[in-house]
Amino acid sequence: MTRLQGFMRFECSAFRVQGRLRPAAMILAGLLLSAVVAASAIEPFPFESELQEQRFRSLAEEIRCTVCQNQSLADSDAPLAQDLRRELFAMLQDGRSDMEIRMFMVDRYGDFVLYRPPLAGHTLLLWGGPIVLLLIALGSTIVIVRRRRKAL
Repeated sequence: MTRLQGFMRFECSAFRVQGRLRPAAMILAGLLLSAVVAASAIEPFPFESELQEQRFRSLAEEIRCTVCQNQSLADSDAPLAQDLRRELFAMLQDGRSDMEIRMFMVDRYGDFVLYRPPLAGHTLLLWGGPIVLLLIALGSTIVIVRRRRKAL
């Protein structure tokens, strides 16, 4: 066995790292574990009931973070998302309904804050755009296939 083989020896059946790589593997595992723990964005709140916690989680999942834009409030670690989660919790504690909370967020940040914006004149492109693109792709595919059949 060469020195390099001894330095980087792995036992695949038991996934054991031996030799000089063991400390590095332990450090890497620790970093990955700390990243997983840090990734949990929702801080714990003292909910009055299980129903209230479920409402909080469902609302946090359907409201978009306005900073991250592709993450929900539940997934985002942005300071604004943390503030909005605290605001959401306070509104739930005040006894506001889900519709009132959504309307508050829409009034403040616009329809963009909702992952499912209402069907209205200014959101028709959001709702109809994917269907129009699908029809264009389907039509283009049919035209290309017909042209290739004629060429053969």
